[in-house]
Amino acid sequence: MRLRIAILLTVCLAGAGFTVTGQEDFGRGRIHGVVVDEQGAPVVDALVVAKSREGRTKLEGRSDENGRFAIAGLGSGAWRVTASKNGYIDSEVVMNVKQLRANPPITFTLNKIKGAAAVSSDKELAALFEKGDALLSRGDYVEAQNVFQEFAAKYPEVYQVHLNIGMCYLKTGELDKAQAEFELVLEKVLAAHGDYKKDPAATQKAFSGLGEVALKRDDFETAQNCFSRALEISPQDEVAAYNVGEIFFSSQRIDEAIAYFERAISVKPDWSRPYLRLGYVYLNKGDMTKALESFQTFIRLDPDHPEVPQVKNMIATIEKIKK
Repeated sequence: MRLRIAILLTVCLAGAGFTVTGQEDFGRGRIHGVVVDEQGAPVVDALVVAKSREGRTKLEGRSDENGRFAIAGLGSGAWRVTASKNGYIDSEVVMNVKQLRANPPITFTLNKIKGAAAVSSDKELAALFEKGDALLSRGDYVEAQNVFQEFAAKYPEVYQVHLNIGMCYLKTGELDKAQAEFELVLEKVLAAHGDYKKDPAATQKAFSGLGEVALKRDDFETAQNCFSRALEISPQDEVAAYNVGEIFFSSQRIDEAIAYFERAISVKPDWSRPYLRLGYVYLNKGDMTKALESFQTFIRLDPDHPEVPQVKNMIATIEKIKK
């Protein structure tokens, strides 16, 4: 008889639209409630799971178009009830379920996951982002832009994707559109955090992107300001330091150029490019010893670089001059 009742109970629960695992702590208890987001809007198709604290029983249900849910079949005692959905932070309560009288309704408030964490928490979104990244790396800038635009439409809270869209526009020479994307990121950072330093990675990349746009327009003053802002936010950004050094070198501000190339080297000592530029800077300054040292380090770090033959010729010339 007991076996027949257990079978009937399982069939009834399955017909009601939720799943049961385990065989303990069943009863006539019922819980219900609503799942909403931070603004109080219903969260549709959220998974609600009730697990007994004493046994291994687990019952599941899902929220409807109004965010409402109900799960029946719980025995008396403590149950942990969790609501979850991709893109949101889980919420849970522990409640003492009763069978002979109504249990109080539960309101779950799910907060949306923001920023990079949102991508990693959702496999579909992560796959979409990785697809765009792969296209960008291959130089398929228009296709990459389309994928990132799709990503932005599906998950507008992840404002960092506009950095990738801006980079696509930068690569295709659409400078006004690139600038608008990088500026949008800065606006979103301030709107979300009120301070650029609260999201230093996005802010640094946005200012660097604006610097790249200015360089392509030959607006060296704006480029220098943008790269300098990037360095203020992220002092360990060797690329921004290198770019500022290039700007100073092109303006024949030699000592400032040296300082920024050396700063790039201090952050990333095995990066060959700053040593190459330092060689030219010192050569321009007339310091043959330091020019020679910089060129030799460049060759040691990157012997297969296409500029190595030219640099070797300069080293030979410098050594003759020094004699």
